[in-house]
Amino acid sequence: MQIAADVLTALVAAIHLYIVVLEMFLWNTPRGRAAFGTTEEFAAASKVLAANQGLYNGFLAAGLVFAIVAGGSVGFAFAVFFLVCVIVAGVYGAATVSRRILFVQSVPAAVALLVVLLAR
Repeated sequence: MQIAADVLTALVAAIHLYIVVLEMFLWNTPRGRAAFGTTEEFAAASKVLAANQGLYNGFLAAGLVFAIVAGGSVGFAFAVFFLVCVIVAGVYGAATVSRRILFVQSVPAAVALLVVLLAR
């Protein structure tokens, strides 16, 4: 069960690493604009804000990776904390930006959290 918890936690971390790349490095590109449904003008005007948002997603990913590497009680505590953070961020994003965020961020994190708790 712990292997499944680690794999799912790693998947959530990978999703957030991808979001980091989209927000920090690809925001102004056609791929970045398509991912977030933005115009060229909006992307140019909001590039700095998107990079800042990307940095925060990077912190979420780093915390999840640390949870896997640390293992034990410390890893468990980090996994629970950062997965709950992802769930809350996804719910907020779904309520304020797009419902799609709920399925991209919150649902995978909730599944991972459930398995992390069951593996304990």
